[in-house]
Amino acid sequence: MPALLGALEEIESLKHKADSIQKQLTRLAEHMPAAKQLMTVPGIGVLTATALVAFVGDPHRFRNGRCFAAYLGLTPREHSSGRSRRLGRMTKHGNSYLRMLLIHGARSALRAGHATEKPDDLRRWALQINARKGYNVAAVALANKLARVCWRVWRDERPFQVRTAA
Repeated sequence: MPALLGALEEIESLKHKADSIQKQLTRLAEHMPAAKQLMTVPGIGVLTATALVAFVGDPHRFRNGRCFAAYLGLTPREHSSGRSRRLGRMTKHGNSYLRMLLIHGARSALRAGHATEKPDDLRRWALQINARKGYNVAAVALANKLARVCWRVWRDERPFQVRTAA
C-alpha cells in the first residue's frame, strides 16, 4: 500500500509540472505570431505549434509543402521501377517527436470529423480515406496534409481558412 501511495503522489506531482509547462507554452505562444497562425489549423495545438516553430525555424527554406512533409518524414516511401510506381509506408525521416505530435493532432481532427454532422473539407477527405483504407492510414495521411497546410499558413503568414462542404 505505501508503494501505491508513493506512486500516486508522484503522478500528482507530474500532473502539476505538466500543467505548469502547458501554461508557460501558452504564454510563449501568445508572443509568437507564427505559432498563433499555426494554431488555427485543425489538430494543431499550442504544443505542436511551438515545437514546429522551434524545430523548423524558417518555413521559406522549403520549396513547397511536400518538401516540408518529407522533412518531417510523413511522405510515403517509394519503390518504383520503370513505369510501375509503388508507394509504401511513411519514410519516418526527420524529427520523430514532431511527427508524433502531428499524427496525434490528425487523430484528434479525424475524431472530431466523426463527431460533427457536417465536417469541413479537410476532415471529410480524411473520413473518406478512413472508410477505404482504415483509421491509422487516414490519420497518417491527414498528418501529411496538416504538415503541408501548416507550411502554407506559416509561409504566407495568414490564418487557416476553414472550407465547409457545399
